[in-house]
Amino acid sequence: MDLQDPRYAYMFGFLQADGHLARGSGQKGKLTAEINARDIHILREFQHLTPYYSSITERVRDTNFAEAHRSATWSVCSLEARTIVNELGIPYGKKSLDIRPPRTDFSRRDYLRGIIDADGSLGWTAQGFPFLALTSASTAIAAYLCHYGKKVTGTGRTTSRNTRDGVYNICYYKETAQQLASHFYYDGCLALAHKQANAESIQTWVRPADMRIAPPRRRWTEKEDRELLRLDDAATAALALDRTEQSCAMRLWRIRSGQVTVTRR
Repeated sequence: MDLQDPRYAYMFGFLQADGHLARGSGQKGKLTAEINARDIHILREFQHLTPYYSSITERVRDTNFAEAHRSATWSVCSLEARTIVNELGIPYGKKSLDIRPPRTDFSRRDYLRGIIDADGSLGWTAQGFPFLALTSASTAIAAYLCHYGKKVTGTGRTTSRNTRDGVYNICYYKETAQQLASHFYYDGCLALAHKQANAESIQTWVRPADMRIAPPRRRWTEKEDRELLRLDDAATAALALDRTEQSCAMRLWRIRSGQVTVTRR
């Protein structure tokens, strides 16, 4: 499983996010991936890429989201196959918190496309804007997408777990989403058909002439925080720090309420 090969890099990313490696008694065990039956084509690609016996089965069951949901499951029992993917970075059992990019050389955009196909989404917001998003419990995966996304688009993202369910939600919108979708979903790549179609669809969006482009967010530095505290006045600090009064007032409130810690010198 050469992860410099775009097909295997994609497959590995997909299995890391949406596969399951289970142990059995002795040397028994199984690698599985269960997905919506509409995407069975990708499991057939995995079956073709795997030089070990594997099977694809379908079933219909009720879920929290739909009645009579039809799914397809790809299964591999080979100990050698399981050992390979385990050593590359798919742990046995529950793995959502522990997965991370491979430590060996790998095709980065194909690996990340596999992650996004499994745990991400892309398409149109309710307001009609392009978006590309990833939901992950893994700090390493979330941080890597932010790092890679900034290299491709120049747009940074911060990583923090949401308070409701403790996962990371990383979202890109408008031109940034178009750039990433075009980069990840190139012609001829291995991908879920409906997400490939969405990636192509959002390229048709054009920013309206009267829609302004928000300037890049300017981060606060420790030096600015200390100066803001010393001045203790939003209007005065706005002139001294070349920021808006509203920004200074909000930052001052966050410092005073303990949301931001400032080391005094």
